[in-house]
Amino acid sequence: VQLQASGGGLAQSGESLRLSCEARANGPVWSAMGWFRQGPGKQRELVASISSRDEKNYGDSVKARFFISRDNSKNTAYLQMNFLKPEDTGVYYCFVGNSWGQGTLVTVSS
Repeated sequence: VQLQASGGGLAQSGESLRLSCEARANGPVWSAMGWFRQGPGKQRELVASISSRDEKNYGDSVKARFFISRDNSKNTAYLQMNFLKPEDTGVYYCFVGNSWGQGTLVTVSS
């Protein structure tokens, strides 16, 4: 499975950004999808994940600010990031099962 990530970029504190991750596969993708991130000098951490049955899991630092969804007809997951904080800055890596997409840089300025 190849993953095509998009979105991200630069935002100011309090603003919103949206990430997308499309899994290019021959047929439906039933694996969990989501994102990890790695901030400067930090370890990689789970941001959010979603199963094919819409079961969601969030990292503690993003709960109630970030929202993950997926469109199974498009094999695509979305991460809506609201009320961004400078500590959300980092490279966001989408995953589908054991496949990883290229990192997407998110920079939040104060």
